[in-house]
Amino acid sequence: MCVVSSSAVRIPDDRAGYLVATAARAPSVHNTQPWLFRVGLHSIELLCDPRRKLLVDPTGREMLISCGAALFGLRLAMRCLGYKPSVRLFPDPARPDLLAHLVPRLGPPMSRTEREMLRAVPHRHTHRGAFEPGPLPPGLLTWLQAEALAEDAALVLVRDWPVHRQLAALTAAADHELGADPRIRAEVRRWTHGADSVVRDGVPALAFPAVPPYRAERLSQRDFDLGRHMGTLPQAVDAPAATAVLVTPGDTPADWIRAGQALHRVLLRAATQWVSATLHTQPMESVIIRNAIRRELAVLGMPQVALQFGLARTARATVRRPVDEFLIPAVPSGG
Repeated sequence: MCVVSSSAVRIPDDRAGYLVATAARAPSVHNTQPWLFRVGLHSIELLCDPRRKLLVDPTGREMLISCGAALFGLRLAMRCLGYKPSVRLFPDPARPDLLAHLVPRLGPPMSRTEREMLRAVPHRHTHRGAFEPGPLPPGLLTWLQAEALAEDAALVLVRDWPVHRQLAALTAAADHELGADPRIRAEVRRWTHGADSVVRDGVPALAFPAVPPYRAERLSQRDFDLGRHMGTLPQAVDAPAATAVLVTPGDTPADWIRAGQALHRVLLRAATQWVSATLHTQPMESVIIRNAIRRELAVLGMPQVALQFGLARTARATVRRPVDEFLIPAVPSGG
């Protein structure tokens, strides 16, 4: 059981829903939203929801990256209340579903950047459509690299065309192989819904094109339509403004949580400038491909997510489930 320090701040009853709702706006694989929260008097626990783990994610890597993103959202929401949360990852070895234990403590006021990132939470979304023409705002990529570094990760920019071409070849080969796997195709069908669906998870038809984009500058994109002609987004044939790969020091469950926190932090900072990203995660499901990309980038850590950035001034965000579906009862004696 986690011991709560006497310096911990009590979480206001009327703000618990806000904290969880903000955390739940995080990106997740297939929009599975695989997280649960236990809110106590002086702490919040983040747990994974194994019922929402993809069947083709045996190690839980994709699920933990998603939950790491929710963890950063929860930390940011706590900052809005004037708290600086103390976080322990995997605090109880006997409970592998318990990913993080957060204790709010009094902290400095939110910075201007934190306030801007919090305002960007509602319109931040994974972008699978066309980008607007033009370069990214000056200096933004440098700031995005700093945000990743703040989470003990690295955002490696792919500037050289030969490296980009090899990255594109690796991701395309992996997407082709994995996309032909009947299990993966069944998983995609399970988590995609038609334009008139009222389901509040998964990827709706308005969020993907019927035909994945093809252009030399664009990395291969997961095919959510699978020939069903459901997708309503126009096919994107434009070039992104920048390509990057998020890298963590290692490839352990803690690194996957770290990757998720860094990913959400980078995406929110980009969203403050109405810059969105297409996430390329399917190739990264293969450790062989991750190692091949690591060698191509000549980095010491492990690639976790490939991203392509561009301007996208749209506030359409993917649906989320109600807050009460994420909450589990607090432990009476734990706080």
